[in-house]
This record gives sequence, structure tokens and C-alpha cells, in this order.
Amino acid sequence: MELVNQHTKKIMEECKVRARAAGLKFDNESLEYIVSNIDMLELHPKVMIPTLYDYWVNDVEVLKEKGKYSLYPNNPYETVINSRPAISFYNDNNPDWMNIMIFYHVLAHIDCFQNNVLFEKTWNDDFVGQALADKRLVANLRSEHGRWLDYAIEFSRNVDNLTGYFKILSLQNFPKNIEPSAKAKYYFATFLQEKIKMPANEIYKEVEKFNNFIEKQGDIGETMFFTDVKIKHPEFQALYERFGEAEKHEATDVMEFIKDNSPFLKKDNNSWMKSVMSVVRNTALYFAPQIRTKILNEGWASYWHDRLFISDDRIKGHEINYAKLNAGVTSLNRIGLNPYAIGLRLIQYIEMLADKGKLDYDFQKLEDIDKRGSYDKKAKKGNEAIFEIRKNFSDFMLINTFINQDFVDMHGLFVVGIRYNPQRNTNEYYIKSRKAADYKKMLLDSLYHPPYVTVNIAKTSEANLYLEHKFEGKQLINEFISDTMLGISYLWGSQVQLETTEIVKKEQNQLFNAEEQEEEFEYRKVLYTYENKSINKVYL
Repeated sequence: MELVNQHTKKIMEECKVRARAAGLKFDNESLEYIVSNIDMLELHPKVMIPTLYDYWVNDVEVLKEKGKYSLYPNNPYETVINSRPAISFYNDNNPDWMNIMIFYHVLAHIDCFQNNVLFEKTWNDDFVGQALADKRLVANLRSEHGRWLDYAIEFSRNVDNLTGYFKILSLQNFPKNIEPSAKAKYYFATFLQEKIKMPANEIYKEVEKFNNFIEKQGDIGETMFFTDVKIKHPEFQALYERFGEAEKHEATDVMEFIKDNSPFLKKDNNSWMKSVMSVVRNTALYFAPQIRTKILNEGWASYWHDRLFISDDRIKGHEINYAKLNAGVTSLNRIGLNPYAIGLRLIQYIEMLADKGKLDYDFQKLEDIDKRGSYDKKAKKGNEAIFEIRKNFSDFMLINTFINQDFVDMHGLFVVGIRYNPQRNTNEYYIKSRKAADYKKMLLDSLYHPPYVTVNIAKTSEANLYLEHKFEGKQLINEFISDTMLGISYLWGSQVQLETTEIVKKEQNQLFNAEEQEEEFEYRKVLYTYENKSINKVYL
């Protein structure tokens, strides 16, 4: 692995000038490395971060990828990571014309990294430098604790998808000076509404009274207000103090709660594991936005490499080669999902809609199919619209907002099913649906959607950690539950309980023929209890 030569770097800098002229925004500094296919295979398990901490699973992944490569050799063109400065890797056998296209693709990725709000928490971080510090920390701990270090990493990585990414992101730029005190929040949000169940109009009067005290009395206004509250509601102070004790245990996610509150980790001999959990958790949080913008990011990069490379005079003589390469990257799959293809066409579709004024409310009201097809206000707002999408959208928002019947019909999209053909004694694919709702559901089901698990503070003690899975239509994968709870139990130091919901088959009516009855299912509450390396399951 080595930095690109000056000739290739000059090409990249020329691409930066043209990309900025088209509206892309990114830092001036960037690092480009030339790597071999073997380098790519070795970097891939570390998410292309050379300085990421060492872990035995990474070595296993390298061996697995090398085995695949020996059977199916391939040339990955590029990889770019969201760092400061941005770092990108290029195959050592890419010709110059191909690098021009790839550089545009990479610059669009960097533009998305540095301007999409989901990446906001990463904008000021030197993650490569932080990863190097983490790697040294892990190496030192491994020399002291041996295999127990790998246990701590493995158990932490078992739950690193439970990080409260969106909760943390929402607090990123929340104005601290408008945040009310803890006592005021409890009084208006909990005490008045839940404890004494005050009518809404009376609560508004209380809020107005509170604001008047603050406006007229300044710093002592809140104290004077709550002096009056104590006279009217003598029980308030005791309830607030009890609430305050419970709030001390609050955390944004399960990992943080265990790290901060585990009786096992509070022991002097085990406190080093907190550092390991922090490393795993922070790494997971850093890569969370990339997981949630895969289609948007690849579509954005594909859109810009196509738009910029076609208008680049350096394409001359390579038009056919480019057409073949671009088609291989962005062609629509009949079966499966190509994020490059779907993302690219959604960006182009949004641009077309905005140019014709079809994002306006007037168009949304139209029901006549002929009028919808010929509608064109010549608004010419396509460029503005796609930059707004790049700034504010995730994959879920992109798909949920813009996958409609017009888009599905435009590209001839459909959902594929599989059925058994008894005549040929084989499975065959068939077109199951051409409806936009079904196609949208298929795409949404393919997105990253980790389970939402929280800690029930009231049912948690030093002897028992009580977790609740918020059921969202998908049950947990049963074969992973035992091993995951083993790790959590180790980190907590005692029993762990998990309350979840499972989809179970209803018992069939014994009065009727079983073959004639259709299978029916129902939702059932389940409680798993893990203690002393054994797991117990009961239906609630």
C-alpha cells in the first residue's frame, strides 16, 4: 500500500476543481492510496480502517475472503472512508481514464459524508487517529489480560447494534440554554400529567405562571415558583427526589447502561472492560450513518460520476469502455437489490420531478393519469432538490417518500417470488407483484433495522438486569438469543432477563381435519431468563 504518484494525484486535483464547480462540497485535503487486491482483502474486515483494533474474527474473515478470491478473482475499483482527511483506496491496475470516473465517484461519497446530517457527529472527528489510540489501548490490555480481552470484545460486539444512534444524534446540536431544569421537566411532563392528571388548560396556566416568575424574578424565579408548588402539593418534593434517583441510571442505550451501572464492571479487577466497551460502542456509532445511507450514498456517487465523467473531455476514446463499466455498476437487477442502481434512479427521478414542478402540492392533488403524465411547470429546481435530499435524507426516508407507482412503472420494477415446479422438480422465479406498495416493502425490509431494546429500571437490580424488546413486527432471531444473553450476563455479573414478543402457531381445532385447516399465527409475550450458563423460556 502506497500513496498515489504525482501524476495520479494531479488527475484527482483536476477532478476536485470540476466537482466543486458542479456544486459538490468537501475538504481540500484528501489522501489516496494504491493497493493490491490482497491489500483490499486484508483491510475489508477492518472496514478499510488500517488502524482499527486487532481482533481474532478479523483474521478469520481475511482467510475466508482469500478463499473466496482464489475461487472467484475480482478487482474492486475503490473504497473510501469517512475520516479527516478523507482516505480512499484504488486498485493498482486501474488505468487513468477509469481513475477519473472513480475519482468523481469518490468525491461524491466524500461530499455526502461531509454534508449529510446523519454524519454530523463525525464531522469534527479524526477517526483514523482515534482508532490508532484504541488499537494501542487494546494491545496493552491484551498483554495484561490475555484471552479475557477477546471475551470482552466479543461480548461487547454482540450488542453493539443496540447503540442509541438516533437518540445521540438528536442531542447533537440541541441548544443547551433552552433546556429546562430537571425539576421543571419533571413537574410539567410527569407530575402534572401522570401523577395528578391535571387538565391541559390548567397545565398551560401553570406554564404561563412559571414563565412569569422567571421573567420578573430572574435567577430566583424558579425557586420562588417551586416554593409555591410545595404549599399546594406537599408530596411533590418526595416524588421528585425518588424520580431523580431513578434518572441517575438512565443511559442512551443498553451498552452504555451496562458500562455505567454494572456491579461486575465496578470492581477494581474488572474496570478495564469499560474501556473495551467504549471502544466497541464508539466504533459502532461512527459507522452507523454509513449503514443507514447505503442506497442514498451509492446512488449519489453514481449520479455524479456519470454526470461529471460524460462532460469531461478526458473521456474521448474511452466511451465504450466507460459504458460497459458503468452498466456493470448501475444496471438494475431483476432479482436482488443493487443499491447503486436504485439509488441512482431515485436521484434522477427526484431531479426530474423537481424540474417539472411535480414535487409541488398542486401536482400531488391530481388524480387524472393523463394530466399527471403531461404535467410540466418547468420549475427547473432539480439540482436544488437533489442537494436537499443529500443533506437531510436517510435510506428509509428516500424509499418511503419517493418509491411510488410512477417510479415502479417507469423502470419496469417488480417483486420476485419463488415457487416449486413439480413437472421440472425444481424451484422457479416468477413475477409476484408490480405494485409500488409491495416493491417499497421489499426495499424497506432489506434495510438495516436493529432491534430496539431498552432497560427496565424498575425491574433491574444488582442481581438481575431486565431488558425489554420493543416489538416492531419482527421477532428476534432465536438462535442468537442464548449467546447474546451469555455475553450480557457476563458483563452484568449476574442474571439477565429479556422480555420480547414472538410469532407462534395457534393450536389447531381438534374437531376438524388438520389437513383442511389453514395455519394461523398469533403474537405471544415471552420472558427469557439467563442464569448460570442456562437459559429458560416462559410465555407471559
